[in-house]
Amino acid sequence: MQTGILTRRVFTHCLTVGLSTLIVGGRRSLYGIPSTGSNPGKEWDTLRTSEEAGFSSAKLRQIEQMLYLMPTTALLIVKSGKVVYKYGDVSQASYLASARKSVASMLYGKYVSNGTIDLDRTLYDLGIDEAGGLLPIEKTATVRHLLTASSGVYYPAGSPGGNETPPPRGSKNPGTYFLYNNWDFNVVGAIFEKLTGKTIFQALADDLARPLEFQDFDISRQRMLGYDRPNQSKYKAYHMFLSARDMARLGVLMVNGGRWNGEQVIPSSWVAESTKLHVSAAATGGGSGYGYSWWLPSETHLGKEWVGSFEANGSYGQYILGMPAIDTVIVHRRAVTDEFAIARNEGRTTASPTAVANADFLRIAEDILAAQI
Repeated sequence: MQTGILTRRVFTHCLTVGLSTLIVGGRRSLYGIPSTGSNPGKEWDTLRTSEEAGFSSAKLRQIEQMLYLMPTTALLIVKSGKVVYKYGDVSQASYLASARKSVASMLYGKYVSNGTIDLDRTLYDLGIDEAGGLLPIEKTATVRHLLTASSGVYYPAGSPGGNETPPPRGSKNPGTYFLYNNWDFNVVGAIFEKLTGKTIFQALADDLARPLEFQDFDISRQRMLGYDRPNQSKYKAYHMFLSARDMARLGVLMVNGGRWNGEQVIPSSWVAESTKLHVSAAATGGGSGYGYSWWLPSETHLGKEWVGSFEANGSYGQYILGMPAIDTVIVHRRAVTDEFAIARNEGRTTASPTAVANADFLRIAEDILAAQI
């Protein structure tokens, strides 16, 4: 097998109440997963002091001093379903960029579980093709390969934001090589819509926004965006516009193993499988491994708090970090205007606003962990 995809790895964890088991290099470590299953109601409960959740208010104020110098527009820390700290306007709905891909992975869970979506069906089986034609080897890629960004399909993507210098077409067997390619992610959306009969945005409204009681969701803000060019893919991107506090609800749902107010909104088996390591950090070329459209920082962040952690990651600074080992969710926003987001995705600008890089966000997360008392 070529470098890229690990199809088997002894890395299992449970995101519901119980134990998390991590086996690395032959050493076994057991950490409790203390998730309370708590989630907000229509309004978030805010703790009177951060000390109630085990965080030093003085140290959090030091982190806030750092945020003043950054283009951060919102930061939210949630512990056991309650707000520990917030910065900026957490109600402002704005562009998620590639964090949308992790949300789409969440939507898949219900339909994989009930058999509507079979992850092992191929592009050929599903009738997925392009005007310029996919190669026979490309048509053997499965839905699972798309979710792990390992399809081996390098047809020019219909939207910006992925790897713009792919290998030659037909040079990689599906499932053997990781490439962060928007063709894969956009087709994930197209397959979802084809098999479920729902648009991604209607499913977002029905399957997540409604049961989780999103406070700032507007279905009319959600947009399909991409190029209108004959030499690009016909599959466009399903772009989402959500607020920090609604993103935090998504993180809490995942930390709670897909359960919300006694209802299993996402199958717990899907939460575990989608946040399990499928691609190593070495293969992604970055500091995190990869699951089903979730980044997994735990490969390189080895502290016990990071066990089972998962991250949605979007350009300019859109992040959801779930840390089930400490029942904590951290959301970061660097809001951009709708006008810019639309122009960027339609190829009318290559401008890039000042961003908060993922490495900087993870350093903020480390500082937050260091603020525990």
